[in-house]
Amino acid sequence: MDTFLGLEALVLARVQFAFTVAFHFIFPAISIGLASYLAVLNGMYLWTKDEAYLRLWRYWVKIFAIAFAMGVVSGIVMSYQFGTNWSVFSDLTGPVLGPLMAYEVLTAFFLEAGFLGIMLFGRGRVGPTLHMIATAMVAVGTAVSATWILSVNSWMQTPQGFTMNEVGQFVPESWWDVIFNPSFPYRLAHTLTAAYLTTAFIVGGVAAWHLLRGRVANLGVQTMFSMAMWMIAVTAPLQIVIGHEHGLNTLEHQPVKIMAMEGHFESHEDGVPLVLFGWPDQDAGEMHYTIEVPRVGGLILDQGWNGSMAGLDTVAAEDEPPVGIVFFAFRIMVGIGMLMLGIGIWGLIARFTGRLYDSRWLHRAALVMGPSGLVAVIAGWFTTEVGRQPWVVYGQLRTADALSPVGAEAVGASLIAFVVIYFLVFGAGVFYILRLMNHPPEPGETGLRDEAGPVRVAGLNPHQQVQETGGPRPHGGEN
Repeated sequence: MDTFLGLEALVLARVQFAFTVAFHFIFPAISIGLASYLAVLNGMYLWTKDEAYLRLWRYWVKIFAIAFAMGVVSGIVMSYQFGTNWSVFSDLTGPVLGPLMAYEVLTAFFLEAGFLGIMLFGRGRVGPTLHMIATAMVAVGTAVSATWILSVNSWMQTPQGFTMNEVGQFVPESWWDVIFNPSFPYRLAHTLTAAYLTTAFIVGGVAAWHLLRGRVANLGVQTMFSMAMWMIAVTAPLQIVIGHEHGLNTLEHQPVKIMAMEGHFESHEDGVPLVLFGWPDQDAGEMHYTIEVPRVGGLILDQGWNGSMAGLDTVAAEDEPPVGIVFFAFRIMVGIGMLMLGIGIWGLIARFTGRLYDSRWLHRAALVMGPSGLVAVIAGWFTTEVGRQPWVVYGQLRTADALSPVGAEAVGASLIAFVVIYFLVFGAGVFYILRLMNHPPEPGETGLRDEAGPVRVAGLNPHQQVQETGGPRPHGGEN
């Protein structure tokens, strides 16, 4: 059997795709949320003329530009794998998924590309109305892009609206049914809310960092932290509700995934327990060291106090997903969600008691939770994608049957190259983003390019900037 380091081509191809998607998923999660945040900041500045909002817009637009660029680059690299490692999948699903991906390019990508330059470099060069429209269109474009991508992914999870031709290809019969498949609304709402919540925690974490360093008097830092805490307080409980509804939809259309998520190796006839923790043993078909609450799982899954639920003992072994990965990834996601809810409540208490900007323990918690949204979205992605296995199109096309006829050595070599290059290139990008976050939004904050002069060196105080004449550079401002 053809192997590389003891691993078959199928395993290596799945690991490679998981690695590149996990890396890619981080940046759209940031750029979707930041695009909307920038639109809000720009609108608030035009409405109130409060310089704090303009200062924050200029501060975050640089971070958005880098995250957006890395998202585009990592997405392009990821798409090549459909031709190299998953050509059979591309051939069989192309009649359905190809047009959907083209619609994403024709709508979202063109919208973003058309207005991105005006948004990034147009302040002071075009009118404020056109600049506001451009900023809003970029925010809309990121959401539209996510909509098409999630429609593709949702169809792979809950396929409908197709027929099979004589060579085994999926042929669209109803585009309405293909696009608006059963899991699409839940998946879209859950993912977009996750992006906004992720951004809120990043913004809140950066503000908390500066508050802990004694920059309480900085109005930009105060505004940043206040807006983040409001967003967390609203979206954290909303995300829990959306996630619950998404889970019920998954139970209806992908019950085996729920069995793995909940750790139910055995069927339950009289009340379904809630398994809080345990150690899945898939070979033995049981959970070890289980901590569970009797019957509560049935209430959460709308099965009732005395409800019943089938377990993995009713599923053929070849149709089971890797239970351990799904079980723990789901608990990481839910656990972080509960912590997010706690931060939201804590922030409201601090706000209404007048301690939002001097509660150092809240600031420490917000700083620690800053990257939590990124961890949660990756854990959620692992839950839904690994939980779909062994199917690439659920119930229709197995992952093993979608693989290209490639050798394990070729896939393994490219995987190693991806790991090395990604950590070098994207590691440098992340390092630069952290450098930008390390300095607070100053009164003289400029965007990617100062409207009044040459390019500003990001991260330095405006008084440290030197013009070509050698004199001190004036603060950037609205012309």
